[in-house]
Amino acid sequence: MAMTVHTIRIDGCMRTWTRRTDPWNDHQRRPTATRKPGTNVIHLPADIDAAVFDCDGLLAETESGWTRAETALFREYGYGFGPEQKQLLIGGTLAAGGAAMADYFGRPGTGPALAERLADLVWQELRAGAPAQPGALELARTLRDRGIPVAVASNSPRRFVDAALASAGLTDLFEVIVSSDEVEHAKPAPDLYLAACARLDAQPARSVAFEDSRTGVASARAAGMFVVGVPSIPGAALDADALFGSLADPELARWAADCTTRVRRG
Repeated sequence: MAMTVHTIRIDGCMRTWTRRTDPWNDHQRRPTATRKPGTNVIHLPADIDAAVFDCDGLLAETESGWTRAETALFREYGYGFGPEQKQLLIGGTLAAGGAAMADYFGRPGTGPALAERLADLVWQELRAGAPAQPGALELARTLRDRGIPVAVASNSPRRFVDAALASAGLTDLFEVIVSSDEVEHAKPAPDLYLAACARLDAQPARSVAFEDSRTGVASARAAGMFVVGVPSIPGAALDADALFGSLADPELARWAADCTTRVRRG
């Protein structure tokens, strides 16, 4: 049986996880969620340790603000901005975005400056407010009320995450929030999800991640979690275990209402 070892720093201490390559069964891939023949019932893990959510574009409708900021920055350098350019940046950190733009603009070494400029533009957008995505508040509240530990694991800086969650009215629903500036390696590395699970006393192999981008899905998969994909770009292909068009999907609501956990919070 193939094993994977992850070591990351959490709250000043080194933590190590050893897991099977596939934590959900003995096959090469985790099973994808399926619909029961003749019904609309989707089979997701019913007994879980935790649910961990991305933030931008999934919980809070910040993606349009990011797009406006990115469009403005590309325009400053004489470039248009569309779906192709968006795929270069979505789901990544500011540093990764700066590096991608430096390469795209043909301006080596300007990544840090571009990332700083983008951060300024995005912050202006966040200060204007960002509503919750449809179904986000209801799904997170239902899971919390069922006793399921819930967390946020975001590739954005902490001040961006706090601003987005507060604007969307979601802050009080999550007992753990982990941002990119709190781990050594951001997404697509597994550190953010591993850190969130550790702080919840949850096993990643028994937890569910919710993601809207390829980068985020790759991170959750690397952590060994069951991944629910909700693309923030319509039609985007995500290698998730289950795909939904929105967090407001009735099947997700039914799943959350029936979810159980073995984790006991003090």
